Order: sequence, then structure tokens, then C-alpha cells
Amino acid sequence: MTESHDKTEKVPAQVNPGAGPSGGSAALPPEAVKAIPVRHYGRWIGAAVVIALLALLVAAFARADIDWGLVGKYLTDGTFVTGAWETLKITVYSMLIGVVLGMVLAVMRMSRNPVLSGVAWAYIWFFRGTPVLVQIFLWFNLSIVFEYVDLGPLYRNEMNDVMTPFVAALLGLGLNEAAYMAEISRAGIQSVDSGQTEAAHALGMKSSQTMRRIVLPQAMRVIIPPTGNEFINMLKTSSLAYAIGYQELFLASRDFGSRTLAVMEALMVVTVWYLALTTLFSVGQYYLERHFARGSNRELPPTPLQRIRGQLTSFRTPSQVGGKTI
Repeated sequence: MTESHDKTEKVPAQVNPGAGPSGGSAALPPEAVKAIPVRHYGRWIGAAVVIALLALLVAAFARADIDWGLVGKYLTDGTFVTGAWETLKITVYSMLIGVVLGMVLAVMRMSRNPVLSGVAWAYIWFFRGTPVLVQIFLWFNLSIVFEYVDLGPLYRNEMNDVMTPFVAALLGLGLNEAAYMAEISRAGIQSVDSGQTEAAHALGMKSSQTMRRIVLPQAMRVIIPPTGNEFINMLKTSSLAYAIGYQELFLASRDFGSRTLAVMEALMVVTVWYLALTTLFSVGQYYLERHFARGSNRELPPTPLQRIRGQLTSFRTPSQVGGKTI
């Protein structure tokens, strides 16, 4: 018969260095944390490379045969001011056509009527699939297909007299923009939850009322940012109208450069004008997005002036870690 014996291991008791004679633990202050900032050498190297490249670029333009005094003088010249006004005018009118027609096309595209949705799809397919410059020339040379504009007793005239460079550029830019705005508007409308539409119909609203009061106000938060980008892009794309003789900003600079032989100076003036216009409308786009974000964000993002004021008046407070300032 085998006898079994229980073997017991004796574990030494752990001694708490902070324990007192009565067994209680004394509270010791934590050791001070020594914070060592991480060194990002790659950032400094990248910044140095960028600064060096910018310095080389500035030096190249400084050594170039450009009379910068003439650039400042020509900024307010009547030729460029008129060209900037024509650029702004064709941009605003074309964008209005694009936004209104694009919204109509978006509703047609989502319609259950196969004719309406098919026509909208074909429109978007054609105008997004052909270059803007080709479309402008198609409108400008429309007299080859239609010699007269004949609306019976209302209006009759030759197509060459009707299809001026301004009208051709307006139709080419506006109708092309409508195709892109249709897809932007459709994406914005579809971003609104369908349950809200069903709830509006349950309350007795018609489809037009639901679209106007419920869907579109919420869809604008999605529509506004790309629409602002499209407007700024339209401002630059309008320079293609120079090809048919429309006196916008770029054509004004070309004529001015050919007349005065100050080609580079004229291009610099045009660059400043385009940058000024795009910056102005970029700021306007920011405030418009901020306005439509009121229903979705608890706190509105600060305006550029508020950011600058906050950076000038705020001071970084040193943080305390383990009783030590870092």
C-alpha cells in the first residue's frame, strides 16, 4: 500500500517597503516624470528642402527680364479691369444656368418616368463626355446647321447675329456645367434619409413641398462644398472663351501683351487677378458652408478672423506632470 503525502510549498511573504509597523501603507509621492520631446529630424529636413526650392524659384523670377514696376502699374489698367469684369460676368451667368438646370436634371434623373430619366442620363453623358472647348465651338458655329432663328411671329434673325461670342461662351460653359451640377445635386438629394421623405408624405405634404421644405435644406450641406469648387473652376475655365474672341481676362492680356510687347508682365497681371478673384470667392464659400452647417454641428467652426484673433490673444499654458513643469 502506497502512502501519499501532501507537499506544501512555503511562499515567502512579500514585503511592502511603504508599510509601517501597523501594516498600513504610507502614501509616497510619485516620482517626477521627465518629459523628453521627440525630435522630428525629417520635418526639419523637409522644411529646409521646401524653403530652398522656394528660394530658387523666387531668385529665378527676380533675375528674369520682367519689369515688376509695370506689373503693379498695369493691375488697375482699364484693359485688365474690363477683362476681369467680363470674366466675372460670364462665370456668374454660366454658373446660374448650371445650378438651375443641374437641379432640374437631378430630379429628372431620379424620376421613375423612363423618358425623363433617360433624357437626363443622355444629357449628362454627352456634356460630360466632350471637352468644353469643343462645345463652345459647336455653339459658335451653329449657323452652319441653322441659318436662321425662326420663332414665327415672335422673333426671326440670322444665327450669326444671335450667336455672338458671349452667347456661345455662355451656352458652352453653362450647359456643360449643368451636367456636373446634376450629379452633385443628385448625390446631395440622395444623402438625405428616405425616412424623412416618408414622414413628410405622412403629414400630407406633396412631393414638391417635401423637396423644397425637407430635402433640399438638408441636401445643401452636401451640395454647397462641391458647388463652390465648381464655381472657382468655372472662373478659370472661362478663359477658354478667348478662342472665339470673347474679351475676357486672358484674351485682354494677350492683346495687351501683343500691343506693348510686355508679354510676361501681362501674364503676371492676369495671374494676380485670377488669384484675387478665386481667393475672394473661396472666403465666400467658407462662410456659406458655415451657414448651412448650423443644423448639423453643435459648434460652428471659427471664422478666419476668429482664428487669427485667437492665435494672437491666446498663450500656451505650461502643463504640470508629476509636479514638474514641462
